[in-house]
Amino acid sequence: METSVTVARIRQICQDIPPAVRVVAVTKTVPVDGLRQAYAAGIRDFGENRVQEAIAKQTQLADLTDVTWHLIGHLQSNKARKALEHFHWIQSVDRLSLADRLNHLAEELGKTPQICIQVKLRPDPTKGGWTVPQLREDLPALGQLTHLQFRGVMVIPPAHLPDTEILKIFEEAQIVRQELQNYWSNLKHRSDSWEHLSMGMSGDYPLALAAGSTMVRLGSILFGDRSL
Repeated sequence: METSVTVARIRQICQDIPPAVRVVAVTKTVPVDGLRQAYAAGIRDFGENRVQEAIAKQTQLADLTDVTWHLIGHLQSNKARKALEHFHWIQSVDRLSLADRLNHLAEELGKTPQICIQVKLRPDPTKGGWTVPQLREDLPALGQLTHLQFRGVMVIPPAHLPDTEILKIFEEAQIVRQELQNYWSNLKHRSDSWEHLSMGMSGDYPLALAAGSTMVRLGSILFGDRSL
């Protein structure tokens, strides 16, 4: 009975999100049965924070062949190879040195991973990411990383901000994404594009949708509160 209730609840939540917006289920610490319930409700994108936890789940869910896996947590450089081997998307590329390492490994492995870069639009000691000035400075170097397919920007606002400030951050992220897309369009050797905005979590995703998010990362609203 609980399974059917959970599946129905997830379906109802997703019905209220525009079809063009990708729902990434944040499955950190969620047991495999929870992922199967989300899959039964129509979810096909799973976001994990830790590489090893994701690998264990992927092994148990090998029969779900149409799932797309997103790494959304901080990635240490020494786990970059494993990340490329086990994730379709890496949304949390937060520094040039990591992007450069992923590019070299992607060439070695014959992969072209889909990348979002993490941008930090307000000071936050708990989060990584480029500031806008740093990003502008690093754009020429990023443009040379031809084994990465850049798809968009990922943003996490600092905790405990009022809705008005969160919305302002999300609107600024849209401006940053557009600036990146404009810059990229002038690079003759690039065919990828910065079309995605990954922003919005369980507590603020309606604000993100209002600001043009194309991906929302939902955890507790789908699976309930859990120990993190």
